[in-house]
Amino acid sequence: MSHPFPPSPANPPLGAAVAATALPPVHWPDAARKAAFDAWLAPLVGPQQLLPATLRPASADASFRRYLRIDSATGTSRIVMDAPPDKENCQPFVQVQGLLAAAGLNVPQILAWDEAGGFMLLSDLGHQTLIERLSPDKPQDAYAWYQQATDVLLQWQKASQPGVLPVYDEALLRRELALFPDWYLAQHRSVTLDDKQQATLASAFDAIVAHNLAAPQVYVHRDFMTRNLMAPAEPGAPLGVLDFQDAVYGPITYDIASLLRDAFISWEEEFVIDITVRYWEKARKAGLLGAASASGWGDDFGEFYRAVEWMGLQRHLKVAGIFARLTLRDGKPKYLADAPRFMAYIRATANRYRQLGPLLKMLDQIEGTEPVVGFAYGRM
Repeated sequence: MSHPFPPSPANPPLGAAVAATALPPVHWPDAARKAAFDAWLAPLVGPQQLLPATLRPASADASFRRYLRIDSATGTSRIVMDAPPDKENCQPFVQVQGLLAAAGLNVPQILAWDEAGGFMLLSDLGHQTLIERLSPDKPQDAYAWYQQATDVLLQWQKASQPGVLPVYDEALLRRELALFPDWYLAQHRSVTLDDKQQATLASAFDAIVAHNLAAPQVYVHRDFMTRNLMAPAEPGAPLGVLDFQDAVYGPITYDIASLLRDAFISWEEEFVIDITVRYWEKARKAGLLGAASASGWGDDFGEFYRAVEWMGLQRHLKVAGIFARLTLRDGKPKYLADAPRFMAYIRATANRYRQLGPLLKMLDQIEGTEPVVGFAYGRM
């Protein structure tokens, strides 16, 4: 999950003296990292027509990876990935970028890569993420954008092949779920679960894992949301796709759940159902739900929607834990500010299913919240 910085002017003034005073500075953790970057960048300046004085922050990542923007003499800009090799492995990024590009998606081109140093030069997909063009108060204006996003998602899923990406298996599902009690409950809420509460959580996790393992398998972006989709600079151009390095082969329900139950923007359920059912219809026609015929997902939208809810519950529990960890371990408190949105998602889903009643009651006790009334997700 990335957090963009405010964009620079669309046409920043060229020239070292002006750019140096007009653009925000780039801070380096130590002199050695800066020296390594300068040594890597120097031979690229001529061939890529780069203007080093225009280097500035582009976005911060939830990981130790960050992105910088640099202009070129051609009037275009480039993106620099700074991924310290002792903390980040860029191989998955390169692999998934190749898969996405082969599937015809609009992803950054890799122009240069220093694998040992952890630096990469990429094409720039623009300054504005999709979320910046959306308003929860104007779902009618968002409708076409979400249709485009689901078309991009289906294009990616239709390229799926087993044995290429890591499998989103039971072990990974359970490792992710464990982030919720380990970080959100124990560290953020300072809660020590008693035996009954531990049994409640274990029972809920068993049900969540079982539901999600039953889904058909496709390529999963794993963070497919509006903050990781770039709005096109020109009308009719495709959405750009970012932050794909954690992709796996897993449940078809995951990416549609993360798109419509977003970490940073929420919609009324009527809107969510409308987009989801249209995605489901297209996925059926594409044959992506054929393997789920025994479950009824390919024939009954209600069954599919329930499966999306169970997958969303997995993601929201995981992300609540991740956001707590980012705050408490990594010193990034802005993420935890969105935790109430995730808890609202979790409680709304748990309220629908009798099997999850004990989980909802436990969370209400821990959070000090009132029991859920109604089924709408609501806007946060």
